[in-house]
Amino acid sequence: MKNNRRVLTLFIPFVLFVIGCFFLFKGLYVDPQKLESVLVGKKVPEFTLQSLYDPNKQFDADILKGQKMLLNVWATWCPTCYAEHQFLNKLSKQGIYIVGMNYKDSRVKAIRWLKDLNDPYKISLFDKDGMLGLDLGVYGAPETFFIDSKGIIQYRHVGNLNDAIWRSKLSKIFNEME
Repeated sequence: MKNNRRVLTLFIPFVLFVIGCFFLFKGLYVDPQKLESVLVGKKVPEFTLQSLYDPNKQFDADILKGQKMLLNVWATWCPTCYAEHQFLNKLSKQGIYIVGMNYKDSRVKAIRWLKDLNDPYKISLFDKDGMLGLDLGVYGAPETFFIDSKGIIQYRHVGNLNDAIWRSKLSKIFNEME
C-alpha cells in the first residue's frame, strides 16, 4: 500500500510536468498576430466614450458606421505604437479613414503625442479605464480592427501595423471590405 502511494505521488507531478511541456512547446508555434476575435463578423459593441480632445464631447458606436475604416487602439506608454505611428500617418494621407482609441492612458500625454507626431485619426476616442478595449477583447496596444461600412468588425490585427504587413495581406482585406 505504501509503495503504491509513493509511486502515485511521484507519477502525478511527472504527468503534470509532461502536460505543461506540451502546452509550452505548442505555444512556440502560435502566431501572436493571429489571435482570433469572437467579434469578427459582429457589430462593434455599443459604447459611449469621450473625445480625446474635448471631454464634453461624447461619441457612440454610430461613428463606426457609414464607411470602411480602421479602429486603431494605441497608448503613449506603448513603444510599438510609437513605431507604427508614422505608418498610420502615411495611411491617413492616402485617404484611409482611421479612428484612434487612446487606451488606458493620460489625456494630456496623448494630446501632446498627437501634436508632436501628427494626428492620423479622423476621430480620437479616449478609453481611460479600458472598458471598450475590454469589450473588444484587446490584449494590449497596438491593435487595429478593420470595420466595414455597416459597423461590422471584419478583421483584427494585433501588433505593429507597418508597410510590409500592409502590402503583404492587410491592404487586400481592407480593399475588399464594403
